[in-house]
Amino acid sequence: MAQSRITLAAPDAQSLGLPAFDDVVSYIKVQRKPTVHSLLRAADASGRLLIQPRCGVGAQETMKDLLIQLEHKAMPDVLTLTIDSHTRLLRFDTARNVLVADPRQLNGYPLVAHGWKLAREIDMAVNAPIEIRHGSPDPRILFDVALAAGFTSFEGGGICYNLPYCKDVPISHSLACWRHVDHVCGALADQGIIVDRELFGTLTGVLVPPSISLAMTLIEALLSAKEGVRCLSVAYCQSGHLIQDVAALRAIRVLASRHLPAGVEVYPVFHEFMGVFPAKRHNAEALIFFGALTAVKGRATKLINKTYDEARGIPSVQANISGIWTARMATSRLFDAVALPEDEIAEECDAICAEVENIVAPILSAGDPYEAAVRGFASGTLDIPFSANGHARSRVLPMRDRSGAIRYHSFGGLPVSQEAQRRNHALLQGILTETGFDPFTKLQRDIAHFGKLDESD
Repeated sequence: MAQSRITLAAPDAQSLGLPAFDDVVSYIKVQRKPTVHSLLRAADASGRLLIQPRCGVGAQETMKDLLIQLEHKAMPDVLTLTIDSHTRLLRFDTARNVLVADPRQLNGYPLVAHGWKLAREIDMAVNAPIEIRHGSPDPRILFDVALAAGFTSFEGGGICYNLPYCKDVPISHSLACWRHVDHVCGALADQGIIVDRELFGTLTGVLVPPSISLAMTLIEALLSAKEGVRCLSVAYCQSGHLIQDVAALRAIRVLASRHLPAGVEVYPVFHEFMGVFPAKRHNAEALIFFGALTAVKGRATKLINKTYDEARGIPSVQANISGIWTARMATSRLFDAVALPEDEIAEECDAICAEVENIVAPILSAGDPYEAAVRGFASGTLDIPFSANGHARSRVLPMRDRSGAIRYHSFGGLPVSQEAQRRNHALLQGILTETGFDPFTKLQRDIAHFGKLDESD
């Protein structure tokens, strides 16, 4: 990689016509706009919350116009290029054919099909830096094209961009593919270019216990740091329980300080609720505001915001603009006066960290953490709930307690302590002993946790 050209790993890579690695480095170094890394560092130092919307459409000019509108009317700190599903799964020819036939049929921007030169035009059209968000278990070509375009913020990892999205991609393969990306980021860091690598701890976004989210991102962070990555954004998804979410966000910094090298910068990122969203606008906007306030209280560095259109489908430009402003209201100093029970937060943070330490202990003690992660998923000592991928056992069963916090009804094969098991069982005890208790019905209600807001109006 650090020789004359970007390392490409696919048979058709030569057809992309990528520039030489040294030319890419030179191009990135002369850019005057801030990088995501520089914004994260400044915001974290000042205690300011960055706000970033999701967005991605197929056509070049439509994508450009969308970003320009968002920037002019909502002033987000970071912008997004969400990549289409065909590109995520390496179906580049299909993405190119759909782009020609009807780009409206694409659910994101086909970066590889458009090519790095057109992507540079997108980047130059706005002042805010852009992050590439996708969902690919094999992002090597996508990353190389994104890098050639000048983008230096790239989301994903070998666990978090495999298990929630793919049916039968082996963990060993996705980890190897993402190792390439992290290796390139390490080489770039040696050249003075820091790529922000965001880890998608939201996973399936459905009832994910905080300790599973943070354990998976900690494993990915350890692997990334091993390859030389210097900037990690660790994302966690809103559960909807204020104390638990604030504790989980704070736990990210605790775990990073324990296990990652001092030279690696870590920034907590908060994804607003990714489950069933209320359809009524006032309830949706209340949830957006609640998520942003949670991020502020949890000392997150960046927020990925939602819109009032979430229950209906792809949000309109106006809904995205409104969502950004709704989230920004929660960053007002007026809410400094809103005090939270710090003793409860500390207790929850300690419990989350203890569970994470139990889960990742076999990886930390292994000679080869990559092989240890593969073995862990094969044996079930690493696992996530509701995995789309058969290479995870999905024997973990989460459940909300009476307060709405997400607990473990079953740990599956996770190697957690007896103390952690007793705590989770005790917090669920009143629910489990109810007359007529049915786990399936309870899971349905838990998944629709905020969707039920509309029923009370």
